[in-house]
Amino acid sequence: MRKEKRSFFERLTGAINMDDEEYDLDEDFSNEDYPRPERRSFGNEEPAAPMHVDRPSFSSSELSEGQLSVDVLQTADDIIIKTVVAGVAPQDLDVSITRDTVTIKGSREEDYSVNDNDYFHREVSWGSFSRTISLPAEVEVEEAEAQERHGVLTIRLPKIDKGRETKLHVHSAGQ
Repeated sequence: MRKEKRSFFERLTGAINMDDEEYDLDEDFSNEDYPRPERRSFGNEEPAAPMHVDRPSFSSSELSEGQLSVDVLQTADDIIIKTVVAGVAPQDLDVSITRDTVTIKGSREEDYSVNDNDYFHREVSWGSFSRTISLPAEVEVEEAEAQERHGVLTIRLPKIDKGRETKLHVHSAGQ
């Protein structure tokens, strides 16, 4: 039997403190104020996959396209996208822009001179990657700029000024 009273969090969520060696689930849920949570079964449940895998067992040709992590921020005049593209030459990056999306594609090539059995630990993603970002405002596609410096790609996208006004000169069509 459990000696100390369950915490507010444990009573609220139905959590069980697994540090206790003896635990009587029925004892804590005997109170009507805290009904016993239902246990759900999802049919044929597979055992949980290992939490950490040092070396994947699949070949690089079986890998799907990776996805870039990006930061998107905006100022009064611009939308700025930053992402890490270390190991990718600027000419190997493909950046496509529409008025409301940006797509970044590229490929980070692995050094195949190293034998797979020589790795102790692997975390770096190799191969092709892409990311499409929906923009929070429309941008001037023709005025966009991209710069890579020290492995960080920065894309500056000027917002469309919807309040901009232009005067047109009216020409006579001649009679």
